[in-house]
Amino acid sequence: MLSRKLLRRAAITGASCAGILAISAATLWELDRAFPPPLPAELTVSTEVQDRDGQLLRAFATPDGYWRLETRLDQVDKQFVDMLVTYEDKRFWDHQGVDVLALGRAAGQLITSGHIVSGGSTLSMQLARLIEPRESRSLGSKIKQMLRAIQIERRLSKKEILERYLTLAPYGGNLEGVRAASLAYFGKEPKRLTVSEAALLVALPQLPEKRRPDRNLAIAHAARDRVLTRMVSSGLIGEREAARAALDDVSGLRRTLPALAPHAAYAMLPRAVPGQPLKLTIRKSVQEGLEQVARDAATRLGPRLSVAMVLADSRTGDILGEVGSANFFDASRSGWIDMTKIVRSPGSTLKPFIYGLAFEQGLVAQETLIEDSPVDFGGYRPKNFDMGYQGDVSVRQALQLSLNVPAIRVLDAVGPARLTARFRQAGVNPILPVNEAPGLAIGLGGVGVTLRDLVQLYTGLANGGKTHTLHDGTEPANAERTTATILNDQANWQVIDILSGVKPPEGALQRGIAYKTGTSYGYRDAWSVGFDGRYVLGVWVGRPDASAVPGLSGYVSAAPILFEGFVRSGLATVPLPGKPPGAFTPKREDLPVTLARFGAGADGLMQATPTEPAPTIIFPPDGARVDLATNSAEATPLVLKLQGGRAPFRWLANGKPLVGLDRRRTATWQPDGAGYSTLTVIDAAGRAASVKVFVE
Repeated sequence: MLSRKLLRRAAITGASCAGILAISAATLWELDRAFPPPLPAELTVSTEVQDRDGQLLRAFATPDGYWRLETRLDQVDKQFVDMLVTYEDKRFWDHQGVDVLALGRAAGQLITSGHIVSGGSTLSMQLARLIEPRESRSLGSKIKQMLRAIQIERRLSKKEILERYLTLAPYGGNLEGVRAASLAYFGKEPKRLTVSEAALLVALPQLPEKRRPDRNLAIAHAARDRVLTRMVSSGLIGEREAARAALDDVSGLRRTLPALAPHAAYAMLPRAVPGQPLKLTIRKSVQEGLEQVARDAATRLGPRLSVAMVLADSRTGDILGEVGSANFFDASRSGWIDMTKIVRSPGSTLKPFIYGLAFEQGLVAQETLIEDSPVDFGGYRPKNFDMGYQGDVSVRQALQLSLNVPAIRVLDAVGPARLTARFRQAGVNPILPVNEAPGLAIGLGGVGVTLRDLVQLYTGLANGGKTHTLHDGTEPANAERTTATILNDQANWQVIDILSGVKPPEGALQRGIAYKTGTSYGYRDAWSVGFDGRYVLGVWVGRPDASAVPGLSGYVSAAPILFEGFVRSGLATVPLPGKPPGAFTPKREDLPVTLARFGAGADGLMQATPTEPAPTIIFPPDGARVDLATNSAEATPLVLKLQGGRAPFRWLANGKPLVGLDRRRTATWQPDGAGYSTLTVIDAAGRAASVKVFVE
């Protein structure tokens, strides 16, 4: 037998509902004007930083510490919305805030069962409770909710009511709204949900703390199944579909919300406007790939080292991905410092533009010979990275091998001031020592630039010589954007053709990428910048405090990251620009006399004599007797060594060439019998040295 208390409560509830309906329209109007609902024009929601396509890169908690992401209906799976309305308020689209039939059903259930089975609340009433939390579960609070629901329906459309509910509904902890819940529990936006996922999101707001899957997995699982059962009985889904959904696991994991592009995201915060997402030019998929590459690379490289990356579209200047550090939250790597904007020495990465200007001025061709040997420019004596010299090399070889001395020889002819002026024309201002004019040292990194600067310069190489100012959306709205010519199209193609032939780092596949590496003085910075026919990716590796890192180099440390970055970016490779009309690429024997050798006069002769000593054979010594067991099966070759001379070298034994031209200062000779032999070496300048030996 039902208790008198329950009967009395049911009677009061029914009478109250009837009383509300009996209130005159005039009275409701006056009450509505006197006590408007707390409906702000804009909800207090998390500030969102989005990518170019509107995908969430990063969100910031609200001032009260909640993850509350503004939600529109077009951002949510339609089936989830249908399930929500079916489960919570099946006459939502028809009533005016209060569902009289539902209230009557709730009162009847209370009378027949002796306890509350359902509350009869509509989504409008639930929204009223969310915007104005009730202090108790009293009858007065319920009546106030109903009145507020009617007021809300007068002010908002059904779509707006649903969107506000989807934004404010509690999902456990500091998660509010279906988007935050879907990202935290499923790792994705609620645009496409499985039936199982949709059912769980319908169930959670009723008892968000009790049903949190990260804390009460079994309870969450059971609540989801109850929703599935209700959907079957309502005819929204079939029994088989519900059975399949019930087999899906409910994950007990709560994920962190996306936190991509942290440096750019924090830079955007000062311009945040409530309810309006902040937009970057970044593409989320590209950013995810680059950040993972940077983290993995830093782990391999070792402690305290960081990695920065910038990937840009050369046709627009849009930055599609930027990594300021290997890990924003890693204090040991100074992760909060955005190394894409820090001025550092670029090493050899500016050499392509030196040669580009030389091509533009008609000073060289790809097969022009240039001398790689010790040289003195008024006290400045550049040396190669390996401290060795190659002798005569082609311009193509000099750039591909990143030889220092030939680059400085060309820069001396081009003019450092002209090079820096071209950089400034392209929107990049290299940092020079105070009150110093550009000098030859800028060709080897004696100037300050940022990773962004380098990528901006290289957008010209990828884009037919036309550079665009890089931008990611963090710049002021009135920031100037420039388009400039860094090289003419023919000179630009010559550089591309050379760089496209640079050998990929060990283990990397040739992806149709042209690239250049660089290492700053003292092993402080390693660089690699590469491009295809559209996209440019720059990589910096080093320590943010500019400390030396023994063994750090562009080819070994940064180039593998470059190639992996292109792969993980997910961007399809765009073919490099084709050869423009009029591009001059003759073979060496077809070069005019003035281009056969860099620095030659009109007669084709060098204007300066060789600076290195003549070649000398140091082994075997002249007159030596060597036992090579020539008459046995164990005959061994004779190792030949020389000093001095200008590479390449040609070796002869008794007047017969041993091999072709060789840049090494060692060779081997296998005699065909015992007796006296004469060994001769001839260097690139035509100087020769000979020794006579007796072979036993």
